[in-house]
Amino acid sequence: MTRVLVVAKAPVPGLVKTRLARDIGPERAAEVAAASLLDTLAACADAVGPQQCHLSLAGDLDDAVHGERIRRRLAGWWVTQQVGDGFAERLAHAHAEGPGPVVQVGMDTPQVTPALLLDVAAGLAEHPGVLGPAEDGGWWVLALRDPAVARVLAGVEMSTPSTYDDTRAALADAGVPVGSAPVLRDVDTLADAEAVAGAAPETHFTHTWRAVTA
Repeated sequence: MTRVLVVAKAPVPGLVKTRLARDIGPERAAEVAAASLLDTLAACADAVGPQQCHLSLAGDLDDAVHGERIRRRLAGWWVTQQVGDGFAERLAHAHAEGPGPVVQVGMDTPQVTPALLLDVAAGLAEHPGVLGPAEDGGWWVLALRDPAVARVLAGVEMSTPSTYDDTRAALADAGVPVGSAPVLRDVDTLADAEAVAGAAPETHFTHTWRAVTA
């Protein structure tokens, strides 16, 4: 069975969606982050069932917006705290914490669907890895037959316009050619949020975005 891994931050005001917070304030940005996380958790659980889902979390849900609601959504999940000095190292550690195959996403693509996740997982039948590009040059999903391969992420600079290309190259150098997944847009800015809300109107993210920006 495929493990679905979400690597995310607790939606604590001032600590999440900092670029968005410059425009709408830290409290509203945390509301948006919480909605995005809830949509992501729901899609993962609907895809494979909560018993096959793993959340690697940075921060404390006690301090988070909608922390109790998120905890309820995590019923049946395996939840661990992130370990590592940088984001790339934390990603690699989270992959290695559990068995493979694994499909890993973040919390910035609330438009993700169970069908998309299952399509990525199915890609592992043909390729040892699957990498889905994000519009900003990063990536939104990484699936691996062998989660130990994620150790190569520790050498990749994250959150740059070349992160997707650099990750793909690092995996190829490790003998792991990857298949592709559809391009998705991360929510980092006002323009991102508006675009994703328009593309996924029925999500909790979109209802929250419309409410906080009304």
